[in-house]
Amino acid sequence: MLHLRLITPADRTNDVVRLIEKTVGTTHLVVLPGAARNPAGDVVMCDVAREAGDELIGGLRALDLDATGSIAVENIDLSLSKRADKAAEEAPGEGADAVLWEHLADATHEESTLSITYVAFITLATMIAACGVVLDNAILIVGAMAVGPEFGPLAGLSTALVRRRPRLAARSLTALLVGFAAAMAVTVGFSFFMDAVGLFTEAQLQADRPNTGFVYAYDWFSFVVAVLAGAAGTLSLTSAKSGALVGVAISVTTIPAAANAAVALSYGDTNQTWGSTVQLLLNLLGIVLAATLTLLAQKWLWTRQRQKTEAEARQEAR
Repeated sequence: MLHLRLITPADRTNDVVRLIEKTVGTTHLVVLPGAARNPAGDVVMCDVAREAGDELIGGLRALDLDATGSIAVENIDLSLSKRADKAAEEAPGEGADAVLWEHLADATHEESTLSITYVAFITLATMIAACGVVLDNAILIVGAMAVGPEFGPLAGLSTALVRRRPRLAARSLTALLVGFAAAMAVTVGFSFFMDAVGLFTEAQLQADRPNTGFVYAYDWFSFVVAVLAGAAGTLSLTSAKSGALVGVAISVTTIPAAANAAVALSYGDTNQTWGSTVQLLLNLLGIVLAATLTLLAQKWLWTRQRQKTEAEARQEAR
């Protein structure tokens, strides 16, 4: 269930209440006239089944409530109410399959913002991975994968393509390109420093690396795994199962490939630099492609489900 807290202008409250009452899957409606001070207006609260949430939020935005008032949405971890159970049963589809498009767009917008923190995380992750590839240490590689924040902009780009939001697409692409460029540039400098103090050597990079050699040895499996990880990551975002993102992060070799390319570039190894770059691009392409197709499939399936439910309701009404 979701909890909605709305601030509505007094002249829009009746329209908002009617919309909530006619939306299947809503309950626990509360109206507090004149309770809001900034902005001034009435406070309306209700609970709605997750599978009906996107429809209700869309209707509220159609009433311009996001411009004239406020729409706040929270997840309800526990709701002991027969009315809530009935609302969830009446709502079409399953809550786990529902996509809150406004929530997804807002979340990916934040995650795909180019900020100092984002650049710091991706740079630190790349430097950790650089240590991993030189030492042939799989644990460091896994740690770097988990630290890397690159899935946010990738998900933002996919969401932008499906929702046709060019600004979000531009923001996500900027975060990806600038983030990886900055991380790799810093890692090249980091590699020079580590070589100067004797902690990195070209012999280590050129040696047989059974644990980390895969980061520049690209093949079709690289693309396949990226596709699978992209689909899994998108499902974890849309179903609010964020714990799965950790598994997604350590399934792809974006950060390790960028790190290996940077270290190889510092030593003038064009073979490993090229192989790592192709590995990076294959992973990025696979994730974006899978995420976009997953969102399109979810959108199509949910539309079919709603149409089926509405058709059944019309037949029962007859």
